[in-house]
Amino acid sequence: MQMRLWSISTTYLDRAGLVALWRESLLARAVLKGETKGYINHPQLIRFKLLKDPIAGINAYLKIVYDESVKRGYKFSKDKLKTMKFNEKLIVSKGQIDFEFNHLLKKLKIRDKNMFEKLRNIAEIAVNPLFFVKDGGIDMWERGNKM
Repeated sequence: MQMRLWSISTTYLDRAGLVALWRESLLARAVLKGETKGYINHPQLIRFKLLKDPIAGINAYLKIVYDESVKRGYKFSKDKLKTMKFNEKLIVSKGQIDFEFNHLLKKLKIRDKNMFEKLRNIAEIAVNPLFFVKDGGIDMWERGNKM
């Protein structure tokens, strides 16, 4: 399984993408809490590991995913949410945002052509509200980064 914790807004994800993000975010929390032996060195977790409180960070991330699911009428389990005070911002580069958006467009072109058509000409890419965007290319932790 390839974990993807999107930095872009959850509103861009199709049904399959949002459901996968929920599952992968729950897995990420289990990894960060030391509850599983797999994925402990997964690059998608680096941003959270750099936080003062990685568990509070991933819980805040899960809340955003959950909120998007509620807007769509999905039945994600609210019992899985653990609220904790979280005032930090995760840092993401502009290049990473562009990379993720283009990566999503490639997926949507195959599995959800309507969503692809809706998103393909977006000029200003919205990000997950937990993130602060800085200048730069694709982030070093991104798999396949050739920088």
